[in-house]
Amino acid sequence: MRFEDIAAFALEPLDVPEDAMDMAATLLIDTLGVGAGAVGLHSGRIARDHAVRFMAAGTEADAATMLFDGRRASVPGAAFALATQIDNLDAHDGYNPTKGHIGCAVVPALCAFGEAMPDLSARDALAALVMSYELSARAALSLHATVSDYHTSGAWNALGVAALGARLRGMDAGALRHALGIAEYHGPRSQMMREIANPTMLHDGSGMGALVGAMAVLLAEDGFEGAPAITVEAPEVAEHWADLGDSWIVTQNYIKPYPICRWAHAAIDALGGLMDTHGLAVDDIARIDVNTFAQAASLFAGVPDTTSQAQYSLAFALAVRSVHGWIGPGHVSGAGLRDAAVADVLPRITITEDARHSSRFPLGRWSDVTLHLRDGRTLASGDVHARGGPEAPMSLEEVEAKFHAISGPLPKARRDAIWDMRAQMLRPGTRFADLLAQLHDPISDT
Repeated sequence: MRFEDIAAFALEPLDVPEDAMDMAATLLIDTLGVGAGAVGLHSGRIARDHAVRFMAAGTEADAATMLFDGRRASVPGAAFALATQIDNLDAHDGYNPTKGHIGCAVVPALCAFGEAMPDLSARDALAALVMSYELSARAALSLHATVSDYHTSGAWNALGVAALGARLRGMDAGALRHALGIAEYHGPRSQMMREIANPTMLHDGSGMGALVGAMAVLLAEDGFEGAPAITVEAPEVAEHWADLGDSWIVTQNYIKPYPICRWAHAAIDALGGLMDTHGLAVDDIARIDVNTFAQAASLFAGVPDTTSQAQYSLAFALAVRSVHGWIGPGHVSGAGLRDAAVADVLPRITITEDARHSSRFPLGRWSDVTLHLRDGRTLASGDVHARGGPEAPMSLEEVEAKFHAISGPLPKARRDAIWDMRAQMLRPGTRFADLLAQLHDPISDT
């Protein structure tokens, strides 16, 4: 596909299938719920305070409101703060083949750019969001196919942010080309497995992806030039762009049921299925044996001291699920990190890499669990795929329940109003700015 065709997809009116629009609305609200739930995280506070202090806008016209905070920063600063906040709760959507996450960066960018567009319709905002999912995913596939290291999502979702901003600001194909080139060149080519080995607030690099992508748009708008993006225009990546406009990747994204690294979800679901089916309590279990893929087996193995370590720990996630029956933000932060009942389960868990599961990564996230019970029985789950994606979808009712659980810091009336945005985004005549305004007020307990 020629760059001219990619630019036309990014910038011109789109005829988006209704199922793609519907999915985009769901992903948008799910991601906003994660943003609300992450407001109280130390990492989120640092990011917002940093944006206010060091990423302030020179004029009100260049400012955007940080969601659930109320203070204002530059457009790149507001996008950075929310993306960092969302990334650090780790309950946001993803697409298996990319080995990463799109909404975490492009949703904050949509909100930051869209605030200054009072006439932007909700459906046009959704179409822009769909476009950015499509470009981000293909940039990811192109990057993974042409480099030897495994880079974080910020390395490629920066291009989706750049395309989204270029569309909303009415840029032409030449400016888009520069914006994509700037975003790719300065995007964070950070190594994912470094963060897995030593979990920190860096997470998946999406905060920097949102920042660089938004900056790239504004720089290109001012005439700053960037070299053509290799992940978009190099001949060797053409196959990843050939189906643009025909295959709608946004519909294939997954939604996470839990604020835990996606690599842990298959084992969590396998354990939960056994416990629920057989009516088991944690005290019934003598040992938990897990077979999983190599990346999941490499997750943090110790007792977590921080939220980042807890979210990148398969054993901790399984221990929480066995004790509490579910996993929420409170289990991976604050007092949840010092839960004696959870710590008591950790020595009973053995995790082993299985070549069968490793061979199916990244297209699949498979694990199996065997429980050895105190009464002598042994129960095996068989191979289980993580829930939330096309392989094992969650119902809309389950997504709504997750939204309310994850956005718990918000009063119920406000949660209901934000969830209702999903339906309003799809209605012709709705203005995006009217919906966005209800996200600006700070959460009172921060």
